[in-house]
Amino acid sequence: MYIKPKKSLGQNFLIDKNIQKKIIRACNLSKEDIVLEIGAGRGDLTAPLAGSAKKVYALEIDQRLYPLLELALGVYSNCEIIKSDILKFNINKFLQDNKIRQKIKVIGNIPYYISSPIIEHLIGYRQAISAAFITVQKEFGRRARAVPGSKEYGSFSCFAQYYCECEILFEIKKNSFKPAPNVDSCFLCLKFREKPLVLVQDEGMFFKLIRTAFNQRRKTLRNSLDGLVAQDRLENYLQRAGIDENVRPEGLSLEQFADLSNYLK
Repeated sequence: MYIKPKKSLGQNFLIDKNIQKKIIRACNLSKEDIVLEIGAGRGDLTAPLAGSAKKVYALEIDQRLYPLLELALGVYSNCEIIKSDILKFNINKFLQDNKIRQKIKVIGNIPYYISSPIIEHLIGYRQAISAAFITVQKEFGRRARAVPGSKEYGSFSCFAQYYCECEILFEIKKNSFKPAPNVDSCFLCLKFREKPLVLVQDEGMFFKLIRTAFNQRRKTLRNSLDGLVAQDRLENYLQRAGIDENVRPEGLSLEQFADLSNYLK
């Protein structure tokens, strides 16, 4: 039975069998792992996940796909279909209700237009997740793991790396999907840190500082933060830290943003 992917749900089914196998290998699953899959689709990844893990909970919001999923997964007693949207899914409550006391792995070919909200949602449950393995647009993956000074480096890079170790495991050509998206993709691994990468006294101020700085990334840091930070205090910090007074936001590392935030606090 053919079901046409819904554009409104950002559906791009992964049809390349070799990439499916590559994804399963990259996740390095064992019979002790419990997996939460985001967007089970037709079960193309769900079935091999169930064959590799202890238990798979497959989230899917599109009710048209449920008959296909039930057919594909009928032989797996360790797989359960959950009819829910990941952005409305309370992972802590789910784990508590199912008496799951170990950290889980999250895996999924996610809708690209909500990649950021999904990652933010998962970060909110980071104490319950060891790692997330997700397909995203290649440019998005590069932003997640970008280093200071690069054109991809920005507020999202800082946010993701504050909470996660970010690694692009491999790239995926657009024709591996149906329908083919307009851009190539990559398989991104986010390993959730036990504690944030840097120590900050006020996370709210820290992230506001970063967002404000990168909102006007073409300007110098002094100009982009004008109105948020007193110029004399910022100049004192830059001088104290040995940073060029004309530095642009992308020139500061996460550690330096943390240092600046703590200095201002």
